[in-house]
Amino acid sequence: MKNSTSFKLLLSFFLFCQFGFAQVDVVYSNLVWSDEFDGNGAINSNNWFHQTQLPTSGSWFNGEEQHYTDLLTNSFVNSGMLNIVAKKEPYTSQGITKQYTSARLNSKFAFKYGRIDVRAKLPLEAGTWPAIWMLGKNVNEDGGYFDSSFGTTDWPACGEIDIMEHGIFGGQNINYIQSTLHTPSSFGGSVNNGGTIASDLANSYHVYSLNWSPFQLTFLLDNVPYYTYNPSVKNASTWPFNLEQFLLLNVALGGIAGTIPTSYTQSSMLIDYVRVYQNTAVDTQAPINFTATIGAVTSTSVELLLNATDNSGTIGYNVAYGTNSNGMAGTSGIQKSVIITGLNPNTNYNFTVTASDLTGNPAANNPIIVNATTLPNSTLICSGTSSLAQQGSFSTGYNFEFQTNNTNEVKITYSLLDTDKVGVVAYLWKQSPFSEVQMTNVSGNTFTKTITGQTSGSTISYGVKFAYAGGLSVTNYYSYVVGSACTMGVTTFSELNQISFQNPVSDFITINSDLVLDTIEIYNLVGNLVLKTETKSNTVDVSSLESGVYLLTVYSGTEKVVKKIIIR
Repeated sequence: MKNSTSFKLLLSFFLFCQFGFAQVDVVYSNLVWSDEFDGNGAINSNNWFHQTQLPTSGSWFNGEEQHYTDLLTNSFVNSGMLNIVAKKEPYTSQGITKQYTSARLNSKFAFKYGRIDVRAKLPLEAGTWPAIWMLGKNVNEDGGYFDSSFGTTDWPACGEIDIMEHGIFGGQNINYIQSTLHTPSSFGGSVNNGGTIASDLANSYHVYSLNWSPFQLTFLLDNVPYYTYNPSVKNASTWPFNLEQFLLLNVALGGIAGTIPTSYTQSSMLIDYVRVYQNTAVDTQAPINFTATIGAVTSTSVELLLNATDNSGTIGYNVAYGTNSNGMAGTSGIQKSVIITGLNPNTNYNFTVTASDLTGNPAANNPIIVNATTLPNSTLICSGTSSLAQQGSFSTGYNFEFQTNNTNEVKITYSLLDTDKVGVVAYLWKQSPFSEVQMTNVSGNTFTKTITGQTSGSTISYGVKFAYAGGLSVTNYYSYVVGSACTMGVTTFSELNQISFQNPVSDFITINSDLVLDTIEIYNLVGNLVLKTETKSNTVDVSSLESGVYLLTVYSGTEKVVKKIIIR
């Protein structure tokens, strides 16, 4: 790479684009270490160390088949590119002969926090495993550059950050690359990983990046984030990433990368540059205008709204409650929304919030303590399946579900399971006082309606009329306690549901029933009570009512039933 004025201007523009639009939590903008791989010949020994010593087993891990060497044929610079070349060739080292060689480079530069950009082109041949990755400077690995002075910690407690790996993900697209974190909480086949598909790895260079802050690790391909690691609990088991790490570049062969074809001869990973950015300006000014308030509250979460300003442009916030503590970054002068989840319903919480810049300068008004009480159970679902009907009948039945979304809203959903009915529409029936409202079709024969203005702890009772070509069927009423434990009740009808009467009627309605009827009520279709009798007679004078459609409600003991009547 050539150091020219035009190149520096181009680099400045690239950095502006790069850092101005990347979706990362902390922006690092000062170039602190790099290798542009100018010139030709051997790698820069001030920057890189050849790691060649075999593990005590006599082979590299994961069943790999290569020797790593310091031979110029396995690692060299040519025309502004670092070449790491994996080759098929017999080679004896440390008393062991292997049939393949390659190179594994350690950076002699270690750092904590920053952004790493590596522009590279990968080998795609079967059996190859190119990697751009990092290990803790304190890793106890004989033969590593930092081991003799700093190697006090075994893997994975040292932490491993795989910025980019290729070739070991069977069944994936040939252009698939992945980033993985290895920690004491998850290592080997770590669950902490994320991948993406690049465009044309065989012929194109791509920029593989890591943005490493005190709060999270974000991985990017060509400046587009595709995976973020941010465990809610950060300790030695989940977050060994608060100490210096160094870079590794290598191409392994065989093992979990698969069988090396007999026709294999050699392949190369070409690297255009390696760049590390940090923020180097000395910052002595503490954040000011620090505020912390409560935002949205649910039964299981509390939103904290945080804000502060700082000359560095970045604010570090920490939120502590109980035994929990979580840190995150925010932008100076821009409100940060932090949602604390996994809380208990109807519980009071105190949140202790602090603000500082990334240098550690604290806000003068630290800490701010804010208090919030979560709502009562806000996602209470009671559901069931039935075929009981108060009018008509069901060939299969229906599903019903009541869900309290907020303290004053209940979402009611019914699904007709009958397959012999067409042209279905649904109407929600409120039991008392009676009302009818059309429900919204969700899909198929599933309908929903949200009722508002409810009171937590009150009991509501609803059923549904399914109307369809050639008739209608009405479900039983189901009672539900708003915003409390799931205590849905079914209004039973038993023998009362079997009453009969002539319909339409003129002056009198006579109800045929084997039960003793206590009360008979008649409502118009807007829910107004227009007639009521508490006599033990089963005959009711309706001559005073105008012609039209009404709802007849009949009570016997603790049971009731609603029927539609037509008065001429």
